[in-house]
Amino acid sequence: MPHAIIIERHGGPEVLQWTEVTVPDPGPGEVQLRQHAAGLNFIDVYHRTGLYPLNLPSGIGQEGAGVVTAVGAGVSDLAVGDRVAYAGGPLGAYAEVRNIAADWLVKVPDGISFEQAAALMLQGLTAQYLLRRTYRVQPGDTILIHAAAGGVGLLVCQWAKALGATVIGTVGSDEKAELARANGCDHPIIYTRENFAQKVKEITGGAGLPVVYDSIGKDTFMDSLSCLRPLGLMVVFGSASGPVPPVDPGLLAKGGSLFLTRPTLFSYIAQRADLLAMAAEMFEVVQAGKVRVSVNQRHALKDARDAHIQLEARRTTGKTVLLP
Repeated sequence: MPHAIIIERHGGPEVLQWTEVTVPDPGPGEVQLRQHAAGLNFIDVYHRTGLYPLNLPSGIGQEGAGVVTAVGAGVSDLAVGDRVAYAGGPLGAYAEVRNIAADWLVKVPDGISFEQAAALMLQGLTAQYLLRRTYRVQPGDTILIHAAAGGVGLLVCQWAKALGATVIGTVGSDEKAELARANGCDHPIIYTRENFAQKVKEITGGAGLPVVYDSIGKDTFMDSLSCLRPLGLMVVFGSASGPVPPVDPGLLAKGGSLFLTRPTLFSYIAQRADLLAMAAEMFEVVQAGKVRVSVNQRHALKDARDAHIQLEARRTTGKTVLLP
């Protein structure tokens, strides 16, 4: 019988149980996957601990890649043997075999490995919508990305640079500054000892930025607003330091008729046509060598506990994948 990681109660890494599971034939609109890799993301920790409560018992994991082994009724655009990947859908990516609705899946092109595909889906699609849909970065733009050495940040730096932008990024250390610079960040700012808003003013000659991409939230929001030029766009796509407090819309007027948005990936990929178009563009820039995905940690799926311990201790860089 195949195995999966199941949690029966919320808690520490010890609640991740390697369990035999029965996987039925795929139902209408579903396919069955033999998984080759699953991506590890911090949201998995939130699900495990109960910060984002689950109906238990539950599988876990939102991102994976594998091969279609069976197709349910009504599925017409996928076939047995197809290499596919996904982000989202019901939790359960930490599994050797699983069923999933075909609408969540995209075909993985030749030249993209299962590990790369599993590592790309959540963070790569996030970078895609940030740079190509929320604000469409143009050659000559100067942008600011917070957490530039993080998973999304490194992809944004590379992709924005390939689009002809000048990239400013905040990081927490000299080592992370070098990592960001090696991935296309023109101006790494070490926020622990530099005022990033002041540095942005210096870099832009006081002109400000057309867009700021902020995944930090509470601690950076006000200074990020001050970095924008009139009619600039503030994109809050995460809240690592906590949620942004209520905002007086008058602040946006005072800053020069600024725009503010709080996007989520799953709004952008809710329509299958959008998911397919976004994934195609993402895979294209990777195949062209414009964006590299760094899989720096690999764990056997049965050792998911160890992977969670490493992630929570901040002992990882780049992406971690779990291998069934």
